[in-house]
Amino acid sequence: MRRRVSERYTILITRTGKEPRAFSFRPVVLLMAGLFFASWAGVTGYLYVRNAALKDTQARLEQLSNRARALSLQLSEEQNRNNMLAGEAADMLKQLDQLEAEIDRLRERAGLPKIEVTPVKGENQGGEGQGGGIPLDTEAMLKLTAERIKTLTGNLSSKIEPALEKTLAKEAARPVGYPLKVHTYIASGFGTRRNPFGRGYEFHDGIDLPAWYGTPIYATAPGKVVEAGWSNIYGYYVKLDHGYGYQTLYGHMSKILVKRGQVVKRGEVLGKVGSTGRSTGPHVHYSVYVWGKAVNPVSFLGAPSYAKR
Repeated sequence: MRRRVSERYTILITRTGKEPRAFSFRPVVLLMAGLFFASWAGVTGYLYVRNAALKDTQARLEQLSNRARALSLQLSEEQNRNNMLAGEAADMLKQLDQLEAEIDRLRERAGLPKIEVTPVKGENQGGEGQGGGIPLDTEAMLKLTAERIKTLTGNLSSKIEPALEKTLAKEAARPVGYPLKVHTYIASGFGTRRNPFGRGYEFHDGIDLPAWYGTPIYATAPGKVVEAGWSNIYGYYVKLDHGYGYQTLYGHMSKILVKRGQVVKRGEVLGKVGSTGRSTGPHVHYSVYVWGKAVNPVSFLGAPSYAKR
């Protein structure tokens, strides 16, 4: 049987002027070297591609991270803006509550009922800490504010202003204060009194306010002169109609300074103190009538404001 002799390869390297050098090796070594270099090239190529992909992934992650940070900042700014709007809306609602209370007072003064507010879904009706309502978002709060402003504005223009104007006109027509601007007192009050000119009692439909002869007598409210002349009881007197059922009478004048049909202002001089008619001394007889009925003028006097004599 013939033995197989291992094959070998020889590489001869020659240089000028030098002895040649020979390198001998088996084929398996060449095969292993080839496999090694092929494996190394494959691993190196794989690592290169993997490293490039990793760098690309890192770059994309960095871009996404930057976008996420930018979106986070925008979201934070939007939340801050929403919080500011919510705070402003809450402040507006508080101011509207105060305005509504003022309008209710005006309605009450004008003789109108208070505003009936229909609860809005989501509005906190249970109060703080009671958990009775659902918190309103900013948009709902602003919408609620706009609706309430519209309601209040409509009430002001359509109901309150006309009624209040009528109330203010009625208040302006109400007699207020003393018909004299000097120190005085009530010498004879309203109601039943002893007859100063004889026996028995009589009904006194006003009050008597003493003053020096010739002292000016003033209108206690704006009005129209409906009577100005002589009466056996009041002597020279003036009667004013102030509207809304109010009338006043000023008697025992020494001189009348206005005419019938004349329109006078509050505080305008009507005449001067005297002792004409059924009188025992210089004074002004002052009567107040409401819808034709004499009432006690004391409730209309208020605090006296005396001028210097």
